[in-house]
Amino acid sequence: MKHAVKAAEAAEMIPDGSTLLIGGFMAVGSPHRLIDALVARGAKNMTVIANDTAMPGRGIGKLISAGSVTKVIASHIGLNPETQQKMISGEIDVDLVPQGTLVERIRAAGVGLGGILTPTGLGTLVEEGKQRIEVDGKAYLLETPLGGDFALIAAHQADYVGNLEYSLTAHNFNPIMAMAGSTVIAEPQTIVPVGVISPDAVKTPGILVDHLLERAH
Repeated sequence: MKHAVKAAEAAEMIPDGSTLLIGGFMAVGSPHRLIDALVARGAKNMTVIANDTAMPGRGIGKLISAGSVTKVIASHIGLNPETQQKMISGEIDVDLVPQGTLVERIRAAGVGLGGILTPTGLGTLVEEGKQRIEVDGKAYLLETPLGGDFALIAAHQADYVGNLEYSLTAHNFNPIMAMAGSTVIAEPQTIVPVGVISPDAVKTPGILVDHLLERAH
């Protein structure tokens, strides 16, 4: 049985300077209450690994606006002008990674691989400083795993032992990130008895989840 914690308690578990895997796709499927709690406690010097930084006032965009983030590893920042401005001014270091490469690097960290091989980026600036490997006469870049100190993920519902079910686009990054965080904090909309979630619907088993947030009010 998992003990459900308040968002503020969860935010206190996360020290400044942590590397955070944050789920979501333009804020859809992001752990909004956790993000709000991090902003409220004044989190600083965070590295955020995510698909994107959403928009000002939404999802990860709130952490950007609050000055909580010093580095972003994401597939794009195009819809958040604040991230762009802070990158240009040098306040935030931004590492742009192609979306497929990003999710596979996170997956590699979750399953214990030493990296992935991809042709994406060959012959471009992306190749600089990376190892080129040939397999059957084809060239690939070695991309290293991306794990985090914490994975902050949202779920449609959890049961009492932490099994998670996702909805719609929340499937895109949350289940993968749940495997790659040293500590996993899940924010479900509801918490239900064991057995309510069909085994076929469980995408993250409870053994991977360290903490559950209280159900949304």
